[in-house]
Amino acid sequence: MESPMMLGEKEWLACCGSLKFAQEMVSAGPFSNYQEALDAAKDIWFNKVDVNGWLEAFAAHPQIGESPSQTHKSPTSAEWSKGEQSTALATATDSTLEELYEWNARYRKKFGFVFLIFASGRSTPEILAEIKRRYHKRPIVEFELAAKEQMKITELRLSKLFSANATSGSTIKTPQTTDVVTKAGEDRVSIIGGHLTAANETPTSKPSATFTRTRPPITTHILDVARGFPAAGIEVRLETWDNGQSRPLFGQADSGPWSLLGSSTTDKDGRSGQLMNMADALNPGVYRISFNTGKYNPEGFFPFVSIVFEVRESQKFEHFHVPLLLSPFSLSTYRGS
Repeated sequence: MESPMMLGEKEWLACCGSLKFAQEMVSAGPFSNYQEALDAAKDIWFNKVDVNGWLEAFAAHPQIGESPSQTHKSPTSAEWSKGEQSTALATATDSTLEELYEWNARYRKKFGFVFLIFASGRSTPEILAEIKRRYHKRPIVEFELAAKEQMKITELRLSKLFSANATSGSTIKTPQTTDVVTKAGEDRVSIIGGHLTAANETPTSKPSATFTRTRPPITTHILDVARGFPAAGIEVRLETWDNGQSRPLFGQADSGPWSLLGSSTTDKDGRSGQLMNMADALNPGVYRISFNTGKYNPEGFFPFVSIVFEVRESQKFEHFHVPLLLSPFSLSTYRGS
């Protein structure tokens, strides 16, 4: 029988510099093993920590190529940061370090926060190439990418934390650090969140009978890119196409047999409430999610927005996050994880 590990805010802050994250982890614990803690951490980071909490966690990291401050609020985190950047520093030259400092400054000026990347095992040329690539992304997209990189770092640090605290009196299971690094390095899935989303839930095979979701299969959130903050107070409806013998056709979808699954209004973080019941397997079929954008911005270009998408049989165990990036005269969406 595994013994629960009692940890306080100080230990969780070493893994992720958000106080909200640390407080939620304390409330969710104690955890009997690493996997329990990791599952809770992902749910808390993507579903409970707000935008300010994300920025607080980002600010706890030194710039790539720089040493943590001697007055860092978490000495353990500072020490781990040094180790995680060791490969980058070992492969740096004076010229690449200077270039990295310049790009760090350009990045911070554009996005308003430090460039964040899962740096373990990555060389300075690799990191330079990545910061140049991500510099050209839209701010909201980059914000989400940074949040997922933070989760990769948190995952690695959780393994260190459990390894360091394991004693002969508790049989806590922890993965080898190299396994976590490999997993995190390969986990290059798209992101949305907070505002955004949790980690990818797509299984490689049919899940076991114990598979359970931590959120409904279809979720959404809305970001007002013109104002630079989440869009609160927008009505959202989720419907399913009831005619299993045919698919809705272009030009005819509005009058078809749609059935309402649920409706909600976005909160201060731009998230909708629960739009459908929890289910391990999502029924394959066609879904429509609609946003009452005209009520939110009567002077805007879109009186409402509807997005129709199809879930295949092979996708029924996946999670579908449908974000909306809204401005007065344009909008965009994509499938998040």
